[in-house]
Amino acid sequence: MAGYLHKDYANSFAEFGSLIELPRCHGWVLKRRIPGISHCDAMGCYPFFACRDWSQLHADLEDLQNDLICLSMVTDPFGDYNETYLHRCFQDVVAPFKKHYVIDLSRPMETYISDHHQRYSNKALQSVVVEKCPKPAAFIDDWVKLYQNLIDRHRITGIASFSKSSFAKQLNVPGIVAFRAVFESATIGMLLWYVRNGIGYYHLGAYSDRGYEMRASFALFRFAIEYFANDNLQWINLGAGAGVAGNGDDGLSRFKRGWSTGTLTAYFCGRIFDHRIYASLVTGKGAADTKYFPEYRLGEFG
Repeated sequence: MAGYLHKDYANSFAEFGSLIELPRCHGWVLKRRIPGISHCDAMGCYPFFACRDWSQLHADLEDLQNDLICLSMVTDPFGDYNETYLHRCFQDVVAPFKKHYVIDLSRPMETYISDHHQRYSNKALQSVVVEKCPKPAAFIDDWVKLYQNLIDRHRITGIASFSKSSFAKQLNVPGIVAFRAVFESATIGMLLWYVRNGIGYYHLGAYSDRGYEMRASFALFRFAIEYFANDNLQWINLGAGAGVAGNGDDGLSRFKRGWSTGTLTAYFCGRIFDHRIYASLVTGKGAADTKYFPEYRLGEFG
């Protein structure tokens, strides 16, 4: 077990709920108390749910029906499932959520990296030194400072506004790979990745103001792609664009598209285990017209 599959990664979200192990499929979800009542629901971990044996997910979900009101999750786009199977597992909500930009590392870099990205990364690498961090946890102070800059710039709240204690766990999860960009002895940008089964999953990136000015992101991603290609990985998952819509028009989507060879779809899935209590919660919240799931938690993450 490594990366998003590892218990220590799931445990980095302990401040948001308690862990439930799904023993057949070997995945983890977070059990959360529903405000105002004694019942609980559950959600997959950020940024998506991963498991080792997708064919057993339906059996694990059956075991949860007496303990939870409902369950929601976003699926790993590299998961071994199809939409038909997801409908078997989640009878209430199965919907394409976001396109994740991916890289097929069997292709030569010059055939897919855009001219714009090649030009900007070449220029950035002339000024910025990029290196792999031998022990990512040793750079936690640099990382937390950079990530705070990201939080301030984009007003990040909720589950993605990780605490230092959460990052302390994530930086020690097996499969973690970190790169940093250095200018005048200062860390001006970092990328965090998790590697599992020949796939490099981009987890998070953050930069100082100087890092943005020097376009350290171009230097870091170029370095990381070359590193993983030389490390005999098969795929890279760069993740999706910004916002809930994921329509590809935002700047983050354009940035990731410039490195990618294609896309894979992540699905949003929801299942109601107790329809009576769920309906009463929605009525009490007055949220029956929203597409958010679970409806009674509308607005929970800001």
